[in-house]
Amino acid sequence: MQQLFDISGKTALVTGASSGFGWQFARVLAGAGARVVACARRGERLDALCAEIAADGGTALGIATDVSDADAIVNAFDAAEREYSTVQILVNNAGISRPAFLIEMDEADWDSTQDVNLKAVWRVAKEAAGRMRQAGLPGSIINVGSVLSFGTGKMLGAYMASKAGVIQLTRAMALEWAVDNIRVNALAPGYFPTEMSGNFFKTEKGREMISRIPQQRVGNVDELGGPLLLLASDASSFMTGSVLTVDGGHLCQSL
Repeated sequence: MQQLFDISGKTALVTGASSGFGWQFARVLAGAGARVVACARRGERLDALCAEIAADGGTALGIATDVSDADAIVNAFDAAEREYSTVQILVNNAGISRPAFLIEMDEADWDSTQDVNLKAVWRVAKEAAGRMRQAGLPGSIINVGSVLSFGTGKMLGAYMASKAGVIQLTRAMALEWAVDNIRVNALAPGYFPTEMSGNFFKTEKGREMISRIPQQRVGNVDELGGPLLLLASDASSFMTGSVLTVDGGHLCQSL
């Protein structure tokens, strides 16, 4: 059964790998035997991540990459192929949030949120799928959405719109690329303490939100490892266009 989750020897590329979910995703994939290409804007953080993976016996390459720059994405995939091989596992994780009431939000913040959270998902996945198709290789693309792909909250309208778009984009990719044996699924995490959200959960509003989660707690990033490996490996060989929600039952309480 363990062989179902084995990704040894495959090349995996993770965006937004310098912190939070991306850091953990890179470590999980390397621990399962993949050769990881870690991409993010903060190169010094990628150096620390790769050193950590190497210390655990894994293999990783850090490439400073801005996912809003089309040329930088091409360069990242070129480097992955020079160092390892064609990327067969992609984790589209890079994301930003610009909290603001919609009536007060300026266009620059709206545009940057959509560019990083949605357009870059299309841009990076398109590059990955094109190379898999050219090489005649199967692959798995995992787009990272959110419980806010489905739920709502004040001051998060731009973020919610982008993450809702990720889910529909995932389904469209799955439909079009199934013929090439390229599976595309989405992971939708609930609330986890990360660099972007950790301080919020210490506030009164944060604690009140936790009280509404059926499991009465936020998640631990380690709890995303199993769902990630399921989607990355042949264990999910008949899954495409699916969304895995990992949220402690949070969405259940709003139904």
